[in-house]
Amino acid sequence: MRRAIYPGSFDPTTNGHLDLIARAVKMFDEVVVAVAPNSLKSPLFSVDERMAMLKAHTTNFPTVQVSCLDGLLVDYAKSQGAVAIIRGLRAVSDFEFEFQMALMNRKLVPEVETIFLMPKQDYTYLSSRIVKEIARLGGDVSGFVPGPVQEALMKKFASLKRDA
Repeated sequence: MRRAIYPGSFDPTTNGHLDLIARAVKMFDEVVVAVAPNSLKSPLFSVDERMAMLKAHTTNFPTVQVSCLDGLLVDYAKSQGAVAIIRGLRAVSDFEFEFQMALMNRKLVPEVETIFLMPKQDYTYLSSRIVKEIARLGGDVSGFVPGPVQEALMKKFASLKRDA
């Protein structure tokens, strides 16, 4: 069984994330999408909300599991019996950070490889941060996220405005 871990904050799930999941499913017997709480970021959605979004949008991939990543990624990968970590590269600017992380992960757990996947050309500019900013300002994000994610963004920003 060849299992891969695709970690990320997924705040929110974008079409780019789903594109990478679809590609990873073709390469591995199982793909665990691991939602990470990131203390360096202020997430818009809770870990449970992010996991629910991912589960809803990966039902057509029976070999995909969604879970919460807590702790060191390579320890989690090892505990899951993963042979690889999937990372997306959109632009050269992503490469330096991802390359350093891959080298460190290899140093910590040499038996787990890091696989870099580039998204479809349509998604190379796409990031959760940009999607949130467009949605916060009332822009149309329908081409960047699945419909239910767009609705969740609209509801979240509407409730934040009410609370402000």
